[in-house]
Amino acid sequence: MPRKRIYQVAREFNLSSEALLEMLRGMDHTVKSHMSAIDDETVEALTQKLREEKEEVKKEVARKKRIIEESRAEKKKAEQKKTGQKKVAEPPRKVGLRRRVPDQKTVKETVKKVVAGLDGGKRARKKKRRLRPEEEVVEVDTKTLRITEFISVSELAAAMSSKPADVIACCLRMGVMTTVNQRLDADTIGAIADEFGFTVDFVKEYGSELVEQEGSPAELRHAVVTIMGHVDHGKTSLLDYIRRSNVVAGESGGITQHIGAYEVETEGGRITFLDTPGHEAFTAMRARGAQATDIVVLVVAADDRVMPQTIEAIDHAKAAGVPIIVAINKIDLPDANIDKLKQDLASHGLNPDDWGGQTLMVPVSAKKGDGVDHLLEVILLQAEDLSLDAPKEGRASGVVIESRVEQGRGIVVTILVEKGKLVLGDPFVAGIRSGKIRAMFNERRRNIDLVGPASPAEILGCQGVPQAGDSFMVTRDEREAREVALKRQMLQREKDLRRGGHISLQDLYSRIQAGEVKELKVIAKGDVDGSVEALADVLEGLGTEEVSIRIIHKGVGPVNETDVLLAAASDGIVIAFHVGVLPKGKELSKREKVDVRSYNVIYEVSKDIQAAMEGLLGPIIEEKVLGSAEVRKVFSVSRVGTIAGSFVTGGSIVRNASARLVREGETVFEGKINSLKRFKDDVKEVSQGYECGIGLENFSDFQDGDVLEVFVLEEVQRS
Repeated sequence: MPRKRIYQVAREFNLSSEALLEMLRGMDHTVKSHMSAIDDETVEALTQKLREEKEEVKKEVARKKRIIEESRAEKKKAEQKKTGQKKVAEPPRKVGLRRRVPDQKTVKETVKKVVAGLDGGKRARKKKRRLRPEEEVVEVDTKTLRITEFISVSELAAAMSSKPADVIACCLRMGVMTTVNQRLDADTIGAIADEFGFTVDFVKEYGSELVEQEGSPAELRHAVVTIMGHVDHGKTSLLDYIRRSNVVAGESGGITQHIGAYEVETEGGRITFLDTPGHEAFTAMRARGAQATDIVVLVVAADDRVMPQTIEAIDHAKAAGVPIIVAINKIDLPDANIDKLKQDLASHGLNPDDWGGQTLMVPVSAKKGDGVDHLLEVILLQAEDLSLDAPKEGRASGVVIESRVEQGRGIVVTILVEKGKLVLGDPFVAGIRSGKIRAMFNERRRNIDLVGPASPAEILGCQGVPQAGDSFMVTRDEREAREVALKRQMLQREKDLRRGGHISLQDLYSRIQAGEVKELKVIAKGDVDGSVEALADVLEGLGTEEVSIRIIHKGVGPVNETDVLLAAASDGIVIAFHVGVLPKGKELSKREKVDVRSYNVIYEVSKDIQAAMEGLLGPIIEEKVLGSAEVRKVFSVSRVGTIAGSFVTGGSIVRNASARLVREGETVFEGKINSLKRFKDDVKEVSQGYECGIGLENFSDFQDGDVLEVFVLEEVQRS
């Protein structure tokens, strides 16, 4: 491992080089300047020392807080004791003054100071934060700060009505080197606020307090329903029938749906359906903290078994804690077997209500319309039990369902209003983007001027493309919208630079010791169903008293985007057994910082999990992707063998590197590249956009359309 220089380590620890040099010299390390190099053991010792100092500061803050509380309790007892004695009433004293009777001279001097301050002198402090030992500790009302993480020192000082210099001095006493514009993490903010007599309530997103509805009572609203299930089980047919039977739509026949959400008016009330791309968008919204769905309708076919995508939908809905209603479709087919399907669903935790379970199941026929009215009634009854409500007045807030760029229209954002009233022309913030509503449409692309709670709309006028699940809120004016969006962009950059990501096996032990983890959530993927079941049994048996292991999803096939999204939303890890990771899933795991582990031996899985729970995890082997290529033509060359004529689609192809041959999403072969040619010349590397001939060691069964993923394995020391 390369040794690091002191200035690099200081930057990682958020300290100045001078402060780090002093710490090293205090630890009897001989260092000359900030350019001196130090080894990993020294870095680890520094980390341990900083951690110990931080813990000492926390203990000191807790000790001071305890002393203040004890003093307050003693003072309260003394006051209660004096209340019972007959004594001449004294005039009320101001909080913060010492208990003494002022004389006339003191009063005159105080008046002069106040007058001088009013004439242009420095503004007096509102209260004393530190008292001398001989002074009596008096009770001060504790205030609560509602702020976001990673605010700067100057912003924290302004929130506490203090000077930045005082906050910096407090940081120095805690051993933290800061500047006025430096941003602080949650632990540091909490410790500083406690020193100044404040408690901190961290808000999830900057500007979220702007959407609080004051004086707007909550009223009952209709339900928001997401349709999920396997691709061939009749989701689209069911939705088409509901739309055709919707008299409010005023249309019949082939209706073209323009957005992923629409409303249906029934005799019992209104229902909003989210027709997003299944559980992928559902989980993408939940991964960003958005819980837009009230009920999930799971569509399964009566003539088929429970498919892997159906199991995924069940796991995603359960992880979100959303009630599930099962629509058993295709009951009009001759080979439909409802009882067998109910048995399969019961084996996955969905026990039918007519068998004494809790899951409502409704047989329907999307083609003939049998049972569809009953399904809508069941949805309305479930919504009534949930007692859904939201304010209907005030500025609107909601969630982004999807966004895209359309030719001739620009950036189009589909939103779902959760509370308030959205009006044409409102300025808004969507995630880290701002804008003003220039036009607003319903699902039939008709112009509308007003949208209420639990209703979808398609809006134009956003200055950028937000992500699915981003929050949406209306601001007072465009200037405020731009300021909030700019501030969120700054905070997002800071979070991307400083966040540690989701839970991983590397930090599992430390988080168990800190009491942060009581349950390790795992997504298990394997090559065959038997291996997945065996893997799940092994993992569930590894739980201890401190932390249990829960399999929130298991499936067959390579790790895809949906698996990574579920892990990100649930703060879990992904275990891949004898399967690879699709390129999009790999890219998403890096972006979301989700721990994805690949294994070929089941013993290694249990060994790593146990070592992680005991804090003994060794170095990890990471796969570094170099590039990918698509096989366009297969050639047979005498004395050489079979060569795959390929086009490099990403990165670069390197000779002697490892390669994985993927065919229709499944890994067919994994081995080394023993031959790489450009025309007739042997080359060491071929970059993206060029054609080449690739030969694999001990493999010749290439087919047109195969994908070659080239990678190298690197050993990374546990940090």
